[in-house]
Amino acid sequence: MKRMKIGVIGCGAISGIYFTASKVLGILDIVACADIVRERAEAKAKEHGCRACTVEELLADPEIEIVANLTIPAVHGEIALKALAHGKHVYNEKPLAVTRDEAKRVLDLAKSKGLRVGCAPDTFMGGGIQTAIKLLNDGWIGTPVAATAFLANRWKEAIPEFLYKKGGGPMFDMGPYYLTALVAALGPVRRVAGSATVPMPERLAKLPDKTERMMMVETPTTIMGVMEFACGASGMIITSVDIYHHTLPMIEIYGTEGTLKLPDPNTFDGPVFVKRLGAKQASEIPLTHGYAMQSRGLGIADMAYAICSGRAHRACGEQAFHVLDIMHSFHESSETGKYSVLTSTTRKPAPLPLGLEHGHLDE
Repeated sequence: MKRMKIGVIGCGAISGIYFTASKVLGILDIVACADIVRERAEAKAKEHGCRACTVEELLADPEIEIVANLTIPAVHGEIALKALAHGKHVYNEKPLAVTRDEAKRVLDLAKSKGLRVGCAPDTFMGGGIQTAIKLLNDGWIGTPVAATAFLANRWKEAIPEFLYKKGGGPMFDMGPYYLTALVAALGPVRRVAGSATVPMPERLAKLPDKTERMMMVETPTTIMGVMEFACGASGMIITSVDIYHHTLPMIEIYGTEGTLKLPDPNTFDGPVFVKRLGAKQASEIPLTHGYAMQSRGLGIADMAYAICSGRAHRACGEQAFHVLDIMHSFHESSETGKYSVLTSTTRKPAPLPLGLEHGHLDE
C-alpha cells in the first residue's frame, strides 16, 4: 500500500509525536510543515527531514493529500476549512472546532467534496481502552447500566491564557478524552444535564510572550454532567481544575453482571480491571490489543488506510462533532436549568482487530 503525503500545520509541542508516528506507522509520509512562527517550522523540518513552508504554500501543494491540523483550538475550524477548500483530507487535533456551527461547516464541506475529516483524540484506539471495549462487547459485565468519569485536579499557575477563554476550561481541554472513550464504548448520547461554575473567577495566566498576568476566567472551570446514552445506560462526568485532591476513578462502567474499570483515557495502555458478580476482588486483565505505548498518530494513520481501502475510519469527524455537541450541551443545560437534547449522533467506531502488527492498521 502506498504512503500518503502529509502536511503538518502547527509545529508546537504536540507536533513532535506526529512526526515520530510517521516513522513507525507505515502509511504516513510527512513531506512539509508550516507554522505561524517560521522558525518553529524550520526547526521541525530540519529535525525530521521534511521541508518548511508557509501555510499557503502547504495548502497549494498538490502532492499533499492530508493536512494534520495541529494549531491552537481557536483556529482548528478555520484551518480545516481552508484545507478542505484546497481538496485535502484533514485530521484535526481536538476539539474539531470551538463552535458547533464552525464544526458543522467543516463536515458539510468535506461531504460536498468527498473528503475525509478525522479528529483526535485517538487514545481510545490504544491497547488499554480497546481491551476494555472487547470485554464489554464480549459480555463480561453483562448489559451496561451506568458509567462515571472523573477528571479533577488543580491547574498550576500560570497556564496559557487561552485555557481560561471561551473554548477552553477542563471540559474542552480534557473532556474529549473521557467523552470519546465513553462514546467509543457505549455509543452516542441522547440528552444531557449539566452544572457549570467558576469558583475562582480570577486566575494567573501565561501570555503568548511568556509574561504572566491575572485575568478574569471566561469559561467554567468546574463542570458536572449527566448523560443518557442511546443504548439505555446513564452516565456522569466531572471535570474540574479547582480541586486539590480526590480518590475517584477515572472511568468505570457498571453492568448487570459486574464492573469494568478503564485506564486513563489520555494514555494508550492499561491497567484494565474487572470485578464480576460473586468475585471477592477486581482482577487486572492482560491487554488483548497492541499499541499500548505512546501511539498518538493512530487516528490519522487509520484514516489514511481507510482512504486507501474505502472503509470507514475510526477517529472520524462525526464522532468528534458529537463529543463537541455534548460538551456545549453541558454548558447550555447549566445556563437554562433544563435537559439538553442532542441533535447529533455518531456510530460506534469498529473495534480494532486482535493481533495487528505494530505499524499496521490496514484491517
